[in-house]
Amino acid sequence: MDKNQPSILAGRIEQEFLPFVRKPARYIGGEINQVKKDLARCELKVALCFPDIYEVGMSHTGLSIIYDRLNRMPSVAAERVFAPWIDAEKVLRDRRIPLFSLESKASLSSFDIVGFSLTNELCYTNVLNMLDMGGVPVRSAQRREQDPLVLGGGGMSNCCEPMAGFFDMFLLGEAENAVVELAEFVMAQKKAGTSPRDMLLSAAGKFNWAYVPALYRFEYDGQEVKSFAAESPGLPLRIQNAVVEDFDSAPAPLRPIVPFVQAVHERVSVEIMRGCPGRCRFCQASFCRRPVRYRTAERILEIAKASYHSTGFDTVSLLSLSSADYPDIEKLTASLHDFFRDRHVGLSLPSLRVDQQLSLLPQMLTSVRKGSITIAVEAAGERVRRIINKPLKDEDLFAAVEAAYRAGWQKLKLYFMVGLPGETTDDVKRIVELSYQLARLRKAVDGKTGQINAAVSWFVPKPHTPFAWLPQKPKEYFERARNMIIDEKMKRRAKFLQFKFHDIDRSILESAIGRGDRRLGAVIEAAWRAGAKFDLWNECFDHSLWNAAFRQFGLDVNALAQRSFDRREILPWEHLGGPDKKYLLRHLDEAAEELKNQGLPQ
Repeated sequence: MDKNQPSILAGRIEQEFLPFVRKPARYIGGEINQVKKDLARCELKVALCFPDIYEVGMSHTGLSIIYDRLNRMPSVAAERVFAPWIDAEKVLRDRRIPLFSLESKASLSSFDIVGFSLTNELCYTNVLNMLDMGGVPVRSAQRREQDPLVLGGGGMSNCCEPMAGFFDMFLLGEAENAVVELAEFVMAQKKAGTSPRDMLLSAAGKFNWAYVPALYRFEYDGQEVKSFAAESPGLPLRIQNAVVEDFDSAPAPLRPIVPFVQAVHERVSVEIMRGCPGRCRFCQASFCRRPVRYRTAERILEIAKASYHSTGFDTVSLLSLSSADYPDIEKLTASLHDFFRDRHVGLSLPSLRVDQQLSLLPQMLTSVRKGSITIAVEAAGERVRRIINKPLKDEDLFAAVEAAYRAGWQKLKLYFMVGLPGETTDDVKRIVELSYQLARLRKAVDGKTGQINAAVSWFVPKPHTPFAWLPQKPKEYFERARNMIIDEKMKRRAKFLQFKFHDIDRSILESAIGRGDRRLGAVIEAAWRAGAKFDLWNECFDHSLWNAAFRQFGLDVNALAQRSFDRREILPWEHLGGPDKKYLLRHLDEAAEELKNQGLPQ
C-alpha cells in the first residue's frame, strides 16, 4: 500500500476536464479553510469520499468532522472526493482521467485508505461508480496489495451486509476518535510491512467497532440466515458501535471549509447533543446513536463564534436528533442571541418539539429568520402516534402553531409518514384535515390563511428498530393513499396546502435493500453495471434497471420489501451494533398491545 509518489493529475484536470463541465467550481478545490498537505511527505493518505455531488457532501457534518480530525494529525493527509455529476463523469471516462481528490488532484488509487460516508441505501451505486472511476477494483476480493483499503462508515454501517463484498472494513458508530486510532494503527502496520489481509485480521481483533466482512461467513436457508460465524478464532460475533464518551470535550471543526458552490446547507453547524431520549419505533438513529450526551452552552457558543469568524456564514444551526431535549436550550439560545444579534446572523433550531417551541418562540423572535417553521408530525392522529411511540398531543401542536403565527411566522412545513402500523383510511385522510386546520389557525391572528408545505413519505421498516420485523405496505396501498390525499385537498379547494410525495418505488427499494443480506451485493452491482447511479435524484433514478437486476437473480423487489421476519430467525444486521434484540422486541410487543387495546389487528 506504500504510495509515496501519488499520481497528481492537476495539469490534465485544468486542461482536459474543467473547461468542459457545467459547474467547474465543484471540482477545483482551493476553498477558504481547505487543508492541503504534501502527500509525498505524509505517512498516511486518506481519501474521504462522499457518494453524492459537492453541494450535498459539503453539507454533511460527519465528513467535516472526520476531515478536521485526520488533518490535525501531522503525518496524515485527508482529502475530499465527491461523486462527479453526469456531465463530468462522461468527460473523465472519455479522456480516461481517474477520479481525483479536490485538494491535491491525486487519483483515488494513490491513497492508502479510501473511506466512504454511507448515508442512505440509495447511494450504493455511486460508491461502486466512484471506485471504478478511481481505478480501484470494485470487489474487495479482486484488490491487490497495492490497492487502497476501502472503508465504510456512517449510519448505513449498522446494516451494511448488502455492501459487504465491496468493502474491506466498516467502522461502526461515531468515528471521530475511532479514525484517529485506526490511522495510528495503519501507520504502524505499514512500517512493520504487514500485508493488507493480516492488517485487517489484526484490526478486527483489536477494535470492537471494526467489522471486516471477509472474515465472517453466512449460511442460508432460502430467505433466512441459517448461521453466522467467524472464519478465525477469537473474532467477536457482535460488533459494537464506537461511542464518544466525553462529547463536550470532543474536538469540533472550528474552521469549516467555505464552499465555492452554494451547498444545500451553507451555515455554521454545531452539534449540541448526541443521541435522542425519545424512542420513535420507526427511527433507526434514535435506537443506534446512544447514550444521550450534551455539550455545555459555553462550549457551543465557543464553537459557534470560532466557526463564524473563520467563515462569515450568516446562520448558526444547532444540530441534534431532538434539540428540545437539550437541558439548557433557553440559556443557549439567549447567549447565542446576545452575541449574534448585532451581526445579522440568524439562528436555526431544527428538531424542536412543539411544546418547547411554544415557550421558546417569543424569545427567539429577533434571532430566528421567520421563513417557515418545521414540525415532524409523522402521524396525523394521536392514536397512531401512541403506536409508534411519538409523544405529540394535538393540543400542544395547535398551541405551538398559533404561537408561531403570533410570533411572525407565515409558513409551516410538516412531515408525515404513511403506511405505519395500525393506520386506517381515516388516518390518511386526516393528514389533509390536520394540515387544513393548522393553516386556518392563522385566521385568528391576522385574518389570513397560513401556507402549509407538507412532505409525505412512505414507511420503510428500518434495521435496529422495533418495526424492523414488520412488512412494508405494498405499492398499491401507497398509490391509493397518495390519491386520497390529493382528492381530499381538491375537495377543500385548499390552494394554501402543498403536498410533496416521496417516490414510492425508491421507498420500496430502500426497504428491500436496507433489510437485505450480503447476497444483495450481486443485485446492486448488476444495477450499477446496467447504468444505475444517483438513485436519490429524480432525473437519474431508473426503477426498471433495478427490477431487471433483481429478476436476474430470481428475486422480487416488492416481495423483499413486504417481507416479515420471524422473531426466532437470525437477522442480517443483528451482529452490527444497535440495541439488544430482546429490548427491541419488548418495544414491538408494546406496540402490539396498543393495537390490541385499540381493537386493531396486530
